[in-house]
Amino acid sequence: MNGSGGRVPRSSCINLPNLSADFRILFPDGVAAAELRGVGDASLLMPAEAICIRGAVQSRIQEFAAGRSCARLALSQFGIHDFPLIAGSDRQPAWPPSMVGSITHTADLCAAVVGETARFLGLGVDSEVVGDVKPDLWPAICVPREIAWLHSLPPLEQAPAAALIFAAKEAFYKCQYPATGEFLGFHDIRIGVADFRSVQAGFEVHASRALAVATFAQFPVLGTYRFHEHFVSAGVAFAAQ
Repeated sequence: MNGSGGRVPRSSCINLPNLSADFRILFPDGVAAAELRGVGDASLLMPAEAICIRGAVQSRIQEFAAGRSCARLALSQFGIHDFPLIAGSDRQPAWPPSMVGSITHTADLCAAVVGETARFLGLGVDSEVVGDVKPDLWPAICVPREIAWLHSLPPLEQAPAAALIFAAKEAFYKCQYPATGEFLGFHDIRIGVADFRSVQAGFEVHASRALAVATFAQFPVLGTYRFHEHFVSAGVAFAAQ
């Protein structure tokens, strides 16, 4: 690592992100999205970022690097370059003051979305591998009404639907947390899906209890999901007031 403020030296083979249509269409106009397949390159981390994961295992370093690479490309669409995206004490990315954003990591896929605070109070994105949310996990993730919905589906549709519920809840959590600082459990919200059999459609987030986000967001909160390859991704955005 060099202490001059630039990035650490690059390796000879660099895995770079690309702007992403799959993630961009989960959000309203004004959001930029980038994605990266495979592992991130730690040599692309800026020194301040590298400090955040000093001593971490290799897989965590690569995941962190992938997220920062995607975020950097997305931020560049707003003219923001070489901004060190450090992690706060709560492990959340410390975005530039004029921006909000969200990062997701799953198996060999990472994505970041960003938008201006003049237009958005929060953004949340999450991706899950279809099939990873096994039935034994449903009681921890789903409220009874969601479990009943899953059981009502044909067997081949249950795994995609369970992954969608998980991704939608994670996206909502990531969207609301920077604005409220409120920790939520999976049972604090319920996901409703009217058009599950589409590749891309909307979902609703219903509150199971009083939530701090209700001071500026009206329930049900609307989000968008998309099935792509063996993933399901979900996006939630709060417009600026």
